[in-house]
Amino acid sequence: MNALALASEIAAGDPLAAASALRSRGVPPELAAAALTQVDLRRRATSKFGPDAESMFFTRAGLEQATRAAVSNRRAARLAAAGVKTLADLGCGLGSDAIAAARAGIEVYAVDADPLTAETAAANVAALKLDHLIRVECADATTVRVEGFDAVFADPARRRAGRGRVFDPKSYSPPWDFVVGLAERVPRTVLKLAPGIDHDLLPPGAEGEWVSVGGDLVEAAFWCGPLAEAPRRATLLPSSAEKGGAAGRGVELTGSGTRQAPVGDVGAYLYDPDPAVVRSHLVAEFAETIGGSLADPDIAYVYTDDPRETPYGRRLEITDVLGFSLKRLRALLRERGVGRLEIRKRGSALEPEQLRRDLRLSGPEAASIVLTRVAGAPTVILCRA
Repeated sequence: MNALALASEIAAGDPLAAASALRSRGVPPELAAAALTQVDLRRRATSKFGPDAESMFFTRAGLEQATRAAVSNRRAARLAAAGVKTLADLGCGLGSDAIAAARAGIEVYAVDADPLTAETAAANVAALKLDHLIRVECADATTVRVEGFDAVFADPARRRAGRGRVFDPKSYSPPWDFVVGLAERVPRTVLKLAPGIDHDLLPPGAEGEWVSVGGDLVEAAFWCGPLAEAPRRATLLPSSAEKGGAAGRGVELTGSGTRQAPVGDVGAYLYDPDPAVVRSHLVAEFAETIGGSLADPDIAYVYTDDPRETPYGRRLEITDVLGFSLKRLRALLRERGVGRLEIRKRGSALEPEQLRRDLRLSGPEAASIVLTRVAGAPTVILCRA
C-alpha cells in the first residue's frame, strides 16, 4: 500500500501519532510528512472541489488561490455556449478552470510559470483522466502564441513570495499591460481578477462580473469582446451545503452599474444586498426588483414597507430606529433582555467588537443591529434576530 493511501487511513487522529504510525510501517519521515500534508489538503479542498478532491493533488498556496468548482464550471459552460472549442489557460494554477473547461468539451492548453504548480496541475489532469483534452506545460504566459486559440482565460498571480497578497494590478504577474492587452489579440478573452478590482480598469465594451459563493465575495471576472453580454453582472452561487431549486443553481443580476437608486425613508424592512451586488454597482437594479429605496444615497441598504422575497440579499425586520447614542442603545437592549447580538455596519466608523464590549450585554434574547447612516446622520437600526 502506498504512503498516501496509508495516510488516508490513519490521518483522522492526532498528527504526531499519525506520523509515528506511518513511520512504524516503513514510510520514511519526509514521505510520511508529505503524505499526511496531502491528505489534510484534500480534506480542506472538498469545500472547493467536492468529490474530485479525493483524487487530486494540492499545494497550500495553490489550494488557497484555486477557483471553486462551482465558479469554474459556470464559467466553462458560458464559454462552451459561446462556441469556444479551444482555450489557452494562462496561469492555470492547480488546473481547476482547465478541468472545468475540458469537461465542457473544450480543448485546453494550460501553462503556469511555477514548475511545481505546473507539475501538480498535470497530475490533477491525469488523475481525473482528462489528459486527452488538456495539455499542461511550465511556461511564461507572455511567450504563448494565443492567436491560435478560440479564447483566452488569464488568471494573473496576485501574490508574491515573502510579500503576500498584491493589490496593485501593475504588480500582477504577468504584468497588467500584458493581461489587459490579451483582448486585442484574441477578442474572446476572460480575465479572473481580485474582487476589489477598480471598475475603471474594465476594458472598453467589456463586462464586469462579480461572483459570490454562499454570500462570500470570491472573484471578479472581465468578459471581453463578443463574450460581453451586459455592462455589469452579479452572480450569486450557493455554498456546497445549500441545494435545491433555482437557488441551488445560483442567480444573476445584470445592469449598467451606473444607475442611482431612489432615496426615501426607512421602512419596516431592511435588506442587506449580497456583496456581489454591491461590488458590481447594481444596488439600484436590486432595489427595483423589490420596489425598495435607500435611506441615504451613499449607503447600500435598501428599505421597503412590506416584506419582499429576494435571492439578492438578506431581509431584516426593523423594530427600532434611533440616532446613535451608546447610553440609549445600551438601555434599549437591556430593556429588551438582549444578550446575543449580531452587528452589521455600513457607513459607520464604529468597531463592532468594541461596541459589543461597551454594551455589556446580558439576557436571554437575541437581536440584530445595523450601524449606518440615514440622511447623513449616524443611526442604529434594531432588528429582529
